[in-house]
Amino acid sequence: MLRAALSRALSLLLSLAVASLVIFLMLQAVPGDPAAFMLGLNAAPDTVAALRAELGLEGGLVARYLDWVGGMLAGDLGTSYTYRVPVAELVAERITVSGPLALYALALTVIIAVPVGLLAASRRGGPADWGVMGATQLGIAIPNFWFGMLLVLVFAVTLRWVPAGGFPGWSDPLAALRSLTLPAVALALPQASILARVLRSALLDTLDRDYIRTARAKGLSRRAVVIRHGLRNAAIPVLTILGLQLSFLIAGVVVIENVFFLPGLGRLIFQGITQRDLIVVQSVTMLLVFTVICVSFLVEIAYAAADPRLRA
Repeated sequence: MLRAALSRALSLLLSLAVASLVIFLMLQAVPGDPAAFMLGLNAAPDTVAALRAELGLEGGLVARYLDWVGGMLAGDLGTSYTYRVPVAELVAERITVSGPLALYALALTVIIAVPVGLLAASRRGGPADWGVMGATQLGIAIPNFWFGMLLVLVFAVTLRWVPAGGFPGWSDPLAALRSLTLPAVALALPQASILARVLRSALLDTLDRDYIRTARAKGLSRRAVVIRHGLRNAAIPVLTILGLQLSFLIAGVVVIENVFFLPGLGRLIFQGITQRDLIVVQSVTMLLVFTVICVSFLVEIAYAAADPRLRA
């Protein structure tokens, strides 16, 4: 078990190294000069050159890449070209919105998907099963940003139950959660639809096994068999999808935060792209890649906890 975990950790480190190189090279290939963009079209060439030197844009690609990676390893993500503050400060400020939003959406995904998947599997071929399959197909088909605008129209504009956008801060936790509710629901419902369908398929496959029929023959109710025996043995594909969905949720905040005007990492990346603040874009993107890779590692560790056969 320990050897497998160390081997997987090494492969994850290699993945991070490759991802950092790809992110750096792709952003360097973007046309235009950030210094010239910041100073405007009428800036003098010597002024542009001085700003390039100040921003650390001089030198070869290899030296700049090594400086960036070395700074990240030391906890220094660089300094924003636009805000003139360390990128780490911007990330620390914005992650208090994006982190809770992603976790809130993931919790809603599980809360919605597990009962729905259990209901569909336990009522196989019945009206409940057909209804769940139709609703989840609709949930998969609707883009989350369009669904978010519908939620704003209904619950914020018409009913006025929650705010349409913005974030008041965590000084009032209840108000903060209210402002994150619509974005979290918009992120969660498509993912809950996918997870419910995967859980239903995994449970149906599990419920056809011999040990399930034995449990039923011993007198256990259908509900007890599904929850006590079927659910745990169907956990591997569900954990796989959950790990992927957290990655999708982290990436999805880039769009949803702009729809709801939330000051999170997604909006920070969008502002960095529009303002040609490349150090912000590449550092925050690298942070998101690191988070996704760590989640993948934790999901694989969770496999062993769910299935003792995988601990070897």
